[in-house]
Amino acid sequence: MSAPVKIWFERDGRLLRLRLDRPKANILDAAMGAALEQALEQHGDAAALRGILIDASGGHFSFGASIEEHLPGRCAAMLEGFHRLVLRLFASPVPVLAVVRGQCLGGGLELVSAAHLIFAGEDARFGQPEIQIGVFAPAASCLLPERITLAAAEDLLLSGRSVDADEAARIGLVTATAADPEAAALAYFDKHLAPKSATSLRHAVRAARQDTVERVSIKLRKIETIYLDELMATSDAVEGLTAFIEKRPARWKDA
Repeated sequence: MSAPVKIWFERDGRLLRLRLDRPKANILDAAMGAALEQALEQHGDAAALRGILIDASGGHFSFGASIEEHLPGRCAAMLEGFHRLVLRLFASPVPVLAVVRGQCLGGGLELVSAAHLIFAGEDARFGQPEIQIGVFAPAASCLLPERITLAAAEDLLLSGRSVDADEAARIGLVTATAADPEAAALAYFDKHLAPKSATSLRHAVRAARQDTVERVSIKLRKIETIYLDELMATSDAVEGLTAFIEKRPARWKDA
């Protein structure tokens, strides 16, 4: 099987490209998360970097994380690895740009919410559907209220509905929409980031996010405990995940 993430440099080593490469769904399973984390570990601190651009092969960014990895016995390891990746991106001193086409759901939206700038295609749709299958999105519960208003974040987290690119721009979730979001992200990089001092950019990013990174890191640890020790002890959480895998309606017990 080919590597789940394509990795390369552009712009004379100033831009690191990371591309999810398991279309059509680009499921953010443990293998893909590990590949992203390894790429950031190996290349994310290169002295010449002015930016990291994350996008995806195919027509969709990601349908989300692996549902099977959310089941009891596997979810603790899954959350630990995925949250480590998200926090690494969120705390990156190098600006992270995300390019989204098509569906960006669940763990996919959590991943791009950790970026500094999000460029959406006109066909992009964003959502946190976890509540529809009896669970919730820990990372999104921390990151979305930092990107958009609390009211808008709660709407997405509690309804599980998806929003199109225009609504995502209106609520401040994305930086810009474009017919070609990759070209828009590259144009932004070329104009606003490439000419800057890499060292100065790192200090500016750290200064802008320092308090937020500390707050999100502490909150996410607490929410992860709620998810593992409380939510996953309920019958409805397991039922919702199982029903999704079995492609049947969930039979809620409200317990």
